[in-house]
Amino acid sequence: MPNNPTFTHYAVLTAMLAPAFFLTATASLLMSANNRLSRVIDRLRVVLKELEDSTDPEYRSVLEQRILVQRRRSLLILRGSQLLYVAITCFVATSLTVAGDAFIGYRFGTAPTVLAVLGVLAMFAASLCLAREATLAVAVINEEMDHRHAIARMRKRSEPVRSEAEGPPGD
Repeated sequence: MPNNPTFTHYAVLTAMLAPAFFLTATASLLMSANNRLSRVIDRLRVVLKELEDSTDPEYRSVLEQRILVQRRRSLLILRGSQLLYVAITCFVATSLTVAGDAFIGYRFGTAPTVLAVLGVLAMFAASLCLAREATLAVAVINEEMDHRHAIARMRKRSEPVRSEAEGPPGD
């Protein structure tokens, strides 16, 4: 570190603020994860209500599968959120360690760097969890669209065929 106390303070403050950029990114991911969890919970409540109201064994089986997938999604989001909290803790600890290290005469060695790396690794792992959850979300919506489309095709086939001479229904 420079010998000039003014430069030393600026260098320490700059080093302490660097983790703030990671904190901002982590907080954004955490907010996104919480929103996704809310959506999963809302969807799960709808599926549970459908299950409660359904008497068709085949459809109940479909709904039970959807519940299992929603459970997996919520667990992935939970793990991602926990990892993001670990990342936030590491980034705050990095900033505090930089300040403490300057205060006691730079005796912490690589501790600030190790904490920052741990924070980045936790953020990376959280991103993988959230990416997996997003993949499951797309698979769920595709399955639901396929299911609804199949039902619509079956209903269309069961409708009586009308000739052009008869005109549209209700005439």
